[in-house]
Amino acid sequence: MSPTPGRCLILACGNTLRSDDGVGPWLCDWAADRFAADPQVLTIARQQWTPDLAQDIASADSVLFVDCSVASSPGEIRLAEVAPAASNPGLATHHTGASELLALAMELYGSTPRNSLLLTIGAGSTELGETFSPAVTAALPEACNTLERTLQQLLLDGKSPNSI
Repeated sequence: MSPTPGRCLILACGNTLRSDDGVGPWLCDWAADRFAADPQVLTIARQQWTPDLAQDIASADSVLFVDCSVASSPGEIRLAEVAPAASNPGLATHHTGASELLALAMELYGSTPRNSLLLTIGAGSTELGETFSPAVTAALPEACNTLERTLQQLLLDGKSPNSI
């Protein structure tokens, strides 16, 4: 008897008018098309992550955060587990990251997903523009494959895949 797959939330952020910063929403749109027939997959893309997303996170079995990274080499793809941030008094609303959203989901709703992962693609440029840098463009096929494999693994058995 196989377990019933849980709902998987893909939560992306980025500004589509800032070159590589828009890779998160682009990948989220790709995943929405790729998994359109699967009711277990919910995709949300925003310019930035905001506290109101905590409810969606708390009700998901797994969450895959997707964003660009200015700390990584251009085009570098990373997949890592994310844990809730340590408690801090007050809430920073200018920038809410994946860890802070997980902590908020726990604080407000008493629940976090069984699996929480962050998929990032290193940004080569965040200048004004609607096209990706050559490094990010070259990394898109691998990023799509990583996203697809990760999501399929999460839906199949609910276990977090190995980080790359």
